Amino acid sequence: MCFPPGARPPDLPTELAPISGGAGGEDIVVASADGAKFRTFLAAAKGDAGVVIAPDVRGLHSFYEELAERFASAGVHAIAMDYFGRTAGTERRPDDFAFQEHATAARARPDLIQADVAASLAALRQRTGVRRAFVLGFCMGGRVAFNASAEQDGLAGVVGFYGVVRKRDDSDTDAPLDRVGRMKAPILGLFGGADKGIAADSVAQFDRALDDKKLAHHIVTYPGAPHSFFDRSFAEFKQECDDAWRRVLGFISTGDPKAVK
Repeated sequence: MCFPPGARPPDLPTELAPISGGAGGEDIVVASADGAKFRTFLAAAKGDAGVVIAPDVRGLHSFYEELAERFASAGVHAIAMDYFGRTAGTERRPDDFAFQEHATAARARPDLIQADVAASLAALRQRTGVRRAFVLGFCMGGRVAFNASAEQDGLAGVVGFYGVVRKRDDSDTDAPLDRVGRMKAPILGLFGGADKGIAADSVAQFDRALDDKKLAHHIVTYPGAPHSFFDRSFAEFKQECDDAWRRVLGFISTGDPKAVK
């Protein structure tokens, strides 16, 4: 599991929040290309940039709703999407939702996940008029975000927090390392140096492959930070969270994955 029940997204660094006072979020049911419906949570702002938030393995839950509102408060439109509309419906789910079988079904069809990303992007653009759209994700969603660089057209960039980049096993057909050749949107990757689930050499390999591709990117690894460090309850990693916020907002503001707000 990535963010457990009770996790909260970290506050914006003091000097960055709030700058625009975005509106509170609202539930929106979106239809994908195959007609399947899934829930999203949209928080509108006043800027010209927006993000689709791809959650962790638990799908859309309160952490990502609050995160969308946090982006809106920073002047960035945000829509958090769910993976489980085809198997769990569009209703809100409790924090103790048994996500495992739904996550397994979703992972088996990464093409449908990317179709849902595309539908979320379309909803974001239609409802907010954003001109620069990003995909940002965590854990399972970090991989979704990296792969969106290859699968989605017209993106200004993607941000992946601790997404697994190499194959999990021989049946894995969704590894970002295998899709680098088709990637086109700039990439910011944020990883924990003490993440036991992501090998440091795989992150280095991803970085080298993006260098060879000559695709604009920046990879940051925070020494000592664990998987899912971007969590307010991890007070000892506030400095890393602040830095991550500054990098994400700098990237969104400028289009340069090396920029810091």
